[in-house]
Amino acid sequence: MAREELSTEIVNRGVEPSVPDAGSPTFSVRVRRRLPDFLQSVNLKYVRLGYHYLLSHGVYLATIPVIVLVCGAEVGSLSRDELWRKVWDEATYDLATVLAFLAVLAFTISVYIMSRPRPIYLIDFATYKPADELKVSKAEFIDLARKSGKFDEESLAFQSRLLAKSGIGDESYMPRCVFQPDANCATMKEGRAEASAAMFAALDELFDKCRVRPKDVGVLVVNCSLFNPTPSLSAMIVNHYKMRGNILSYNLGGMGCSAGVISIDLARDMLQASGAGLAVVVSTEAVSFTWYAGKRRSMLIPNAFFRAGAAAVLLSNRRRDFRRAKYQLEHVVRTHKGADDRAFRSVYQEEDEQRIKGLSISRDLVEVGGHALKTNITTLGPLVLPFSEQLLFFAGVLFRHLYPSKTSTPPPPAANGDTSAAAPYIPDFKRAFEHFCMHAASRDVLEHLQRNLGLRDADLEASRAALHRFGNTSSSSIWYELAYLEAKGRVRRGDRVWQLAFGSGFKYNSAVWRAVGRVRRPSRSPWLDCIDQYPARMDA
Repeated sequence: MAREELSTEIVNRGVEPSVPDAGSPTFSVRVRRRLPDFLQSVNLKYVRLGYHYLLSHGVYLATIPVIVLVCGAEVGSLSRDELWRKVWDEATYDLATVLAFLAVLAFTISVYIMSRPRPIYLIDFATYKPADELKVSKAEFIDLARKSGKFDEESLAFQSRLLAKSGIGDESYMPRCVFQPDANCATMKEGRAEASAAMFAALDELFDKCRVRPKDVGVLVVNCSLFNPTPSLSAMIVNHYKMRGNILSYNLGGMGCSAGVISIDLARDMLQASGAGLAVVVSTEAVSFTWYAGKRRSMLIPNAFFRAGAAAVLLSNRRRDFRRAKYQLEHVVRTHKGADDRAFRSVYQEEDEQRIKGLSISRDLVEVGGHALKTNITTLGPLVLPFSEQLLFFAGVLFRHLYPSKTSTPPPPAANGDTSAAAPYIPDFKRAFEHFCMHAASRDVLEHLQRNLGLRDADLEASRAALHRFGNTSSSSIWYELAYLEAKGRVRRGDRVWQLAFGSGFKYNSAVWRAVGRVRRPSRSPWLDCIDQYPARMDA
């Protein structure tokens, strides 16, 4: 492995209690993998895949200018008198010919319009704000965990260190059942109670905001990674709202934090295939089923980061909904690295040595996530980047592909310390998107994303704010970030929003939205009581 992909950390392990070194301070050096610099090693096949997506949709539009150019050249070579003579004097018409021509023209236009996929509109969305009694500060988290009697002091100290550098503030939400002493919180009763409270609150707000009856919904997609009861969560929603009998309902499980974008993609496909009209996507996670009460450190990590949350989204493919829609879906790009064993096991649910179930986070997560992200943005780039950025990016990739020996070892920096000449060209995604909603997994992950994508602090403000206020809410986190942007009043007509999420499998998924009109500040939002305190509050 390249030395550049490793980082070191000196850890103070305290005073040695045992002989022969009793009383002496001890230290250890911890080696960590950093997020790979994917822009140094872009795979050309994923660039080709992105251009294939672009050309397969643009080939029809590309033929129109050619036809216009050929016809224009032919007509332009004739004078006005010659053109008039060819049209009226030399040509003969009859009623049957004219009617046949009009019929063929009308049929062709009808087939073209009917064969085109209808645009997918996002009418509105709602995010769940739990009750204030579920707020847990970092200090209270450790205190309650200690009182529960489920952890030894070493495990508590490890979780405390994770919380200190997590980027999570003191007002995130957790179900209190996880702190109950000597009790198993991962029960079906607790899971159903937690999931129903989050989903129904988000859906009640969504139906009320959009003035839509539950019976009008034709497609329902629900995702929750770890809690998968029978009947399913989607069936719970159908039963609670008494939805219609022919609804197309789907329940996605085990797909991690990227399932929110996957659900949008599935809902889009079902709307286009069935013509159902309205679709609802619900993204949530049951924190009680991620809670781990053992000693293995890789399985204690989710305890410190995951928090309660949910989001409900209303989509439509009805053209009449254009006027009231907030956004239109432009692209969905999905990347799956499950064929690689390390990627597959990077986020893995299993039992530890004491047969306590939990979610294990591998040390390879950052590395395999970097490779998946590289694939995803390389495929997405040709679809969204301006032509000038695509040209410079593609030229750099092609040069490194044709002359690997000249780019394998970068030249030394210039005398003035400038290394820009040695670095590859990094596409400026700020020219493609006005707003970024990166999955708020942790502060370290966001810093890696910012550094490798060349983003500014302002570009990741929504992600950092969502992490600080609500924690990692899994698949719904990208919607808390979009709600932040709306509460700030920053989304204007024509703005493009990039939602990027990753999860177990290992998957990286992107969704691109374009604002149909100026998005007004919402009257209901989980941010309304604290939006004026951000971003300053994150630095407090």
